Amino acid sequence: MSASLHGSSERAAFLRRRQRNERWAEWGLGAAASLAVLITLGILLTLIIESLPFFQAVGLWDFLFDPEWTPLFERAHFGIMPLLSATLLTGFIAMSVAIPLGVVTAVWLSEFAAARTREWAKPALELLSSIPTVVFGYFALLFVTPALQKLVPELPTFNLLAPGLVIGLMIIPYVSSLSEDALRAVPMNLREAAFSLGSGRLRTALWVVLPAAVSGVTASAVLALSRALGETMVVAIAAGQQAQLVFDPREGAATLTSYIAQVAMGDVPRHSVAYQSLFAVGLSLFLLTLVFNVAGHWVRNRFREAH
Repeated sequence: MSASLHGSSERAAFLRRRQRNERWAEWGLGAAASLAVLITLGILLTLIIESLPFFQAVGLWDFLFDPEWTPLFERAHFGIMPLLSATLLTGFIAMSVAIPLGVVTAVWLSEFAAARTREWAKPALELLSSIPTVVFGYFALLFVTPALQKLVPELPTFNLLAPGLVIGLMIIPYVSSLSEDALRAVPMNLREAAFSLGSGRLRTALWVVLPAAVSGVTASAVLALSRALGETMVVAIAAGQQAQLVFDPREGAATLTSYIAQVAMGDVPRHSVAYQSLFAVGLSLFLLTLVFNVAGHWVRNRFREAH
């Protein structure tokens, strides 16, 4: 009887310890999640506070719709449209490269590659994300641009096409890795059902597995787009520093991030309107990536509901 009571008391003590440890784990995870949210809010609050003097000197209408960005000229203009157009054009070129190549790579890794091949191919592909971006910048300037000039002789040294293509190659691991995880998470019974109906591996991969994993593929595309829009060194080195409203990728232009890098070098007097424009541009970039992330989250949820 005493042994039974002793055993039950030990079990009760063990359960209490486990519950206490689980509570501590929940508190720790909640604190980590809250810290991430607080850091994001702190960044946003800092950008807003530092941008207020700029918007007091430059009207919001002029900032949004003035087609010129010449903060260092005697007759300064602070229209965000030139920087925004170059950023979006570079991001579009990058995603045009990264999404097809990344999704095709993910499908091959998930559905066709042998296990041993996948073990070395996926880490080797992810090494692209560990290469310093300044290396990609000089790769775009010294290799990709001369190669493109052989195809397009009138292409200038600084242009948006070369950095856009290089950024697309750089963010392929973001698309391929997350998409491959989403494809491998698709239940095997969907594949087996397709095989039982006479579908081949390629048809099953493209018409059964890929649509079932479209929410994960969408998430990977949104992450890659945010990475492309926030890239600094590649565009700062290979795209040029002249801010102009541009719709032709063969022309050079300054992006949001390249302007931030230019001002951060210290050539602009502190507390001047040109210096304060740094925070206004940073706030614009923050809101731009936020809009794309919210849109991607909405699209991902709609695809989940459809499936």
